[in-house]
Amino acid sequence: MIKYDLKCDNAHVFEAWFKNSAGYDEQADDGAIACAVCGSSIVSKAPMAPSVPRKGTSLATREEKAMEESRQAAFAMSALRELRKKVEDNCDYVGTQFAEEARKIHYGEVERHGIYGEATPEESRELREEGVEIAAIPWLPNTDA
Repeated sequence: MIKYDLKCDNAHVFEAWFKNSAGYDEQADDGAIACAVCGSSIVSKAPMAPSVPRKGTSLATREEKAMEESRQAAFAMSALRELRKKVEDNCDYVGTQFAEEARKIHYGEVERHGIYGEATPEESRELREEGVEIAAIPWLPNTDA
C-alpha cells in the first residue's frame, strides 16, 4: 500500500491510498480518483514531506507503524466497499444521466429516491450551485484482484 497527498483543481488537498504507484497511475489515467471534498476528478499528486524517522527510532518501531497504517488502509477500503454494496443494493443506477435525474428529484418532478451514477466535474459543480444535494463517493473495485 502507498499513500499519496493529492490536490484537486479547486486546491483541496486530501490523502488517498493505493495498492502501488501503478495503481495510482491507472486510476488517475481513468479519471477514477475524486476529490474527497468537492468530487472533482481533476487531481494530481501534491508535494509531500518524506517520512524520515527520528534519531533512535528502531526499525521494528517503523515497521509496526507501517503495519498499523496498512491495517487502517485495509479497514478504510473495506468500509468503502461496504458502502458501495449498500448504495448498489438500495439505489437506482442512472449512469451518465445522473445530473438530469438528480434535478428531477430535487425539483419534485419524480418521487424522491436514491440514485447513483456518473457526473462530470462541471455537472457536479452546477448541481451544487443549484442547491441539489449530491455526494462523491470513492468507487473502489469490489475486490483487490
